[in-house]
Amino acid sequence: MPGLYYEEFEIGHVFTHSLTRTVTEMDNMLFSNMTLNPQPLHIDRHFCETQTEWGQPLVNSIFTLGLMIGISVNDTTVGTTIGNLGMTDVRFPHPLFQGDSVHCTTEVVAKRESKSRPDAGIVEFEHKAFNQNDILVASCRRQAFMKKKG
Repeated sequence: MPGLYYEEFEIGHVFTHSLTRTVTEMDNMLFSNMTLNPQPLHIDRHFCETQTEWGQPLVNSIFTLGLMIGISVNDTTVGTTIGNLGMTDVRFPHPLFQGDSVHCTTEVVAKRESKSRPDAGIVEFEHKAFNQNDILVASCRRQAFMKKKG
């Protein structure tokens, strides 16, 4: 597994993830429909062209959040995480549009040993997602419950 164990994370380290993804209209429509989100800002092109300042559909922000974290997993936590403990400071400073390509970074901002489990620790990440023009489209802090080396 390429994921790192608690001891292997260094505060201040920044991962520049090699995985990237172009977001499609189908991604946006499927995700919005699967989550029962009828917001025309995501699923109605005519509404967006005639009724919004953007002139086009916005990618569902929860999809953007999931994509940002998903891109990070292979380099950080795949196979070595026990679970997510929470996400804070979630921000979407610029819209993500269909056809945009996303790339991400992750910084290790804090870590501490678990008080209840000697075999685990908590690592706090700051994830950032950018579009193809390097404009920040999303960020969040995520606290992950991580395995220690056995």
